[in-house]
Amino acid sequence: MKTIFFKTVRLKWLLLALSGFLAALSVNAQTTTLSADGSKDTYALIDKILGKSAASETPDCAHPDFGPHITQTMDETLGKYVFSFFIHVTPDNDRCKASITDRQRNEIKTISKSTEAVQGFYGDTCTFRWLFKLDSGFQPSSRFTHIHQIKAGDGDANQPLITITPRAGKPEKLELIYAAKTGGKDSKLAFANLSEFKGQWVEATERILYATNGTYELTLKKVSDGTVLLSYTTNSLNMWRVDTTYIRPKWGIYRGSASTLRDEEVRFADFSITKEANSGSLKAPAASGSGKASAAE
Repeated sequence: MKTIFFKTVRLKWLLLALSGFLAALSVNAQTTTLSADGSKDTYALIDKILGKSAASETPDCAHPDFGPHITQTMDETLGKYVFSFFIHVTPDNDRCKASITDRQRNEIKTISKSTEAVQGFYGDTCTFRWLFKLDSGFQPSSRFTHIHQIKAGDGDANQPLITITPRAGKPEKLELIYAAKTGGKDSKLAFANLSEFKGQWVEATERILYATNGTYELTLKKVSDGTVLLSYTTNSLNMWRVDTTYIRPKWGIYRGSASTLRDEEVRFADFSITKEANSGSLKAPAASGSGKASAAE
């Protein structure tokens, strides 16, 4: 009887210790949220949370007659304000740069001047959550269309590590794409029929350990009934880049120009970035010595 008693007491203490440990992690984790609130100045709201100029990659100056290309809309399905990202076949372009005529962009992102809570440093474990909705008639570019990117902020920064990419074809797909380095071969990690996403609010949960031997998880599921549309997990993936000092998320519409395009509105809601308590516990790799540290777009 004494043996059973002491085992029971020991188990209770272990459970209490585990509960305390998990509670400590929860308390020390940092979560930053960005939700539409119906305010008039959408860009000011985004910049306040993600950092000044977080909403700078819009085609507003190329299409001033339309006004802001990111606005807030009362969504009937969710019953609350959401962010509407607009892109037009003409005259929208890529950040009003006259030299870039083969693509269009309307994105938000965290930047180097953002708070550390929304930047990804080596050894950080970050979880991103958000909602998005593609229109029922959404038409991806025959070249490329990205609605989410994980991208280095500097160093080897030209090509994103991760994209969520609606892909034209028969049938159309929604693809999860990975690239270990700029100029390297893309890897298609997972895909699903794009038709399952059109006209639906989708909840995205993405968890990343930023490291050369990092981890990556993504789950996309319908808000209406919780049906999982796409799921991917790996415990071994290089989620860092040479000469990079930080990695960040991007959301919006980024697409290659093509004759098949149409004007689009993609809706987003309830962005959150959580940095776990154990973040930054790994030592970053040494710089390559190349001296290259280009700023990412």
